[in-house]
Amino acid sequence: RAVGRYVLLVVVAVVVLFPVYTTVVAALKPGNKVLVHPLRPESFTLDVLRDAWTEGNLGRFLLNSLIVATVVTVAQMVTSVLSAYAFAILRFPGRTLLFGVFLATLLVPAEATLVVNRRAVDALGWLNSYQGLIVPFLATAFGTFLLRQVFLTLPRDLRDAAEIDGVGHLGFLRHVAVPLVRPTIGAMALFSFLATFNMYLWPNLITTESDMYTVQSGLRQLAQTELDRPNLVMAGVVIAALPIVLVLVLFQRQLVRGLTAGAVKG
Repeated sequence: RAVGRYVLLVVVAVVVLFPVYTTVVAALKPGNKVLVHPLRPESFTLDVLRDAWTEGNLGRFLLNSLIVATVVTVAQMVTSVLSAYAFAILRFPGRTLLFGVFLATLLVPAEATLVVNRRAVDALGWLNSYQGLIVPFLATAFGTFLLRQVFLTLPRDLRDAAEIDGVGHLGFLRHVAVPLVRPTIGAMALFSFLATFNMYLWPNLITTESDMYTVQSGLRQLAQTELDRPNLVMAGVVIAALPIVLVLVLFQRQLVRGLTAGAVKG
């Protein structure tokens, strides 16, 4: 059984890593070698990465993506924590109904709201701006649902003791609730950052000026203008993936803790 499991893991790892391998190999080959033995690592050079960085203006695009992803992640954490706490701890009329309506927005595909959101952003004059890239994603129903379920696991006695000591809701949230569910918040923040950083459709809808392109839009432009240099496009993909890899390496422990929180009792 152990041999079978390891064989399965090796097969899955090969399937997952093979596209990464081919991309890296193509990104490091000079232009006259990229289609010659494409799977064989030979004639490596870093000039392709340097050319992709300068010709593709990837520095500006990466900065835009990092700004948008960071602001959206922080905003979603704040709004999700506050709304989840309200639905889990506070008692007010219509709470269950309101949460059901709030949760029903998850059933609406994101593509169904693109036209309406673009019209709203255009009416506000936010095309080709950070506001247009950020504001539609300041809150997420999934984050509220996830954190509400975690807040519901907190003992009610903690809130009662804090109330007896004169601690208000914001104080209890800051000093007790948030520290107890920090792994889940960290995992959600990581997912939010990665999803926003990799966002493709919305930035392409509202940005027409290259200065406001995110890295995904920049890669699309690079692929359209460098059809005869596939290695340059692959180099751009490798550069764009570096921040994601770095974030995953730095916060993988937080991610695992967040995903396994509550899985073991006792």
